[in-house]
Amino acid sequence: MIALLTGRIAHKGPDTVIIDVGGVGYRVQIPFSTYFELPDEGGTTTLHIHTHVKEDAIHLYGFRTAGEKLCFQLLITVSGIGPKLARDILSNCQVEDLAAALTRGDLARLSAIPGIGKKTAERLVLELKDKIARLNVPLPAREKTTAAGAADLRDDVASALVNLGYKEAQVRKTLDDLEIPPDASMETVLKQALKTLMK
Repeated sequence: MIALLTGRIAHKGPDTVIIDVGGVGYRVQIPFSTYFELPDEGGTTTLHIHTHVKEDAIHLYGFRTAGEKLCFQLLITVSGIGPKLARDILSNCQVEDLAAALTRGDLARLSAIPGIGKKTAERLVLELKDKIARLNVPLPAREKTTAAGAADLRDDVASALVNLGYKEAQVRKTLDDLEIPPDASMETVLKQALKTLMK
C-alpha cells in the first residue's frame, strides 16, 4: 500500500499530477488545495498518498499535508461519500473551513459545496462532528472579505488560469460573468471558472 511519494513532477494539472519516482510515473489525483502548493513541472515534491483499491483499478489520491489526507480519509467513511466526491469537497473547502463547518453544524456552508445536498450535509455533521474535533484542526478566524481582498482573489484566479494556458481576455470575461460570493475561496472560484471555460 503506497502511503507517501517523493519524486519529480512530470505533469501537473488542476486535478491530477504525475510523479516520476525513479523512472516510474505515478498518476495521482489531487484537490485544488494541493495543486496550488505544488512546484512547477520538473520540480520535486512529496505527497501523502491514500491508495484506493477497487476490483478493476487502483487509484492514488495525493495531499500536501497529513492533515488533509486524514480529513479525506474521514470523509470517505461517510455513507455516500466516495473518494472522488471527498476530493471535490476538499477542492471547494479548505480543511480548516470544513472543520469549522462540521463543528458548527453549518449546513448552509456544506450544502453549498457541489455534489453535497442538505441530507448529505446533515449526515456529514452527524458522523464527523466529533471525529473532526479530535483531529485538532485549527479553526479559521471569521473575517469579512474586503473589496481589495475580492480583487486580489480574482487576480490570483486569473493568474492560475492563464498559467494553465487560457487567454487572459477570455479568463477576465469569464470571471466578470461569474457571481462570486464574498466568502468564496480561491479553489471554489477557480473550479467555477474552469467549468465555464471547458464548456
